[in-house]
Amino acid sequence: MASIDHVDLNLLRVFHAIVEERSLTRAGERLSLSQPAISYSLGRLRTLFDDALFVRVRSGMQPTPTALELAEIVGRALDTVREALRHAEQFDPAISTRTFRLSLSDAGELAYLPPICEELGQRAPNVKLQVRATPIAEIEEALRANRLDFAIGNLPTLTATTRHETLFEENYVCMTRRRRGLPRGATLSRETFNQAAHVRVTSVEHSHHSINDTFRSQGLYRQVVLELAHFASVPNVLNVTDWYATLPRRLALIFNRDKQFSIYEPPVPLPSAAVTLHWHANFDQDEGNTWLRELMIEIVGKFRAL
Repeated sequence: MASIDHVDLNLLRVFHAIVEERSLTRAGERLSLSQPAISYSLGRLRTLFDDALFVRVRSGMQPTPTALELAEIVGRALDTVREALRHAEQFDPAISTRTFRLSLSDAGELAYLPPICEELGQRAPNVKLQVRATPIAEIEEALRANRLDFAIGNLPTLTATTRHETLFEENYVCMTRRRRGLPRGATLSRETFNQAAHVRVTSVEHSHHSINDTFRSQGLYRQVVLELAHFASVPNVLNVTDWYATLPRRLALIFNRDKQFSIYEPPVPLPSAAVTLHWHANFDQDEGNTWLRELMIEIVGKFRAL
């Protein structure tokens, strides 16, 4: 068994980079190491673990079963070391170059990300953000392992296992292209809703099942002619069709800045969705984590007034 006293821990960074990049070239670029240096480090890793670790295939470097087993362990170890080093730092937003990783749905990217970035540009100009669309089932572990710093969204399954703060309650509206012959009034009738063609958005980062269940339980049936994975293309689609979409009110208001759409209340009351900021208890006292979550609570919390 190799002793840690005789192991260059930088080899673990090389191993982790190759696992994630599946390429020696890209791993070298990521770590600012030459191709010979990466190849030499891989040779030392193979000796250390007595395994080939990676096999060259047409698509790149394929991890062996041993490498796949080691990947999670090494990833956790590196995260722990980074966190230990971070405790030695005092966070000053004016000069920090820290990178924060945030999980958002595409609706969150459209609605909350611009004001967050605007404030960061003014208060912490050198801080960087990485936004990662993460399946709900993977978020808690990513927060715990420090692969994510925060997640924002309607994520009720996470409240039992994370620290969290409710930012605002989101509700839903129906939107369609402004044109002649549209219904009068603020609320769509059941008849109009059932006869209309609809765009439905289903996303791995956000759940709208409660809306679908409510429609069905109230005898409303959307004639879905288009199903999308993201909200971003909804306004472009609605602009060239007579279709309707049911979407978060804040997002509809952003899409309708130029007043090209008509927005209606749905025919039946829909359950609201709590938009919540999540982080892990392990990082409660981290100065940078504390600073950024307070900033996001301040900025995104303003959506309560819309």
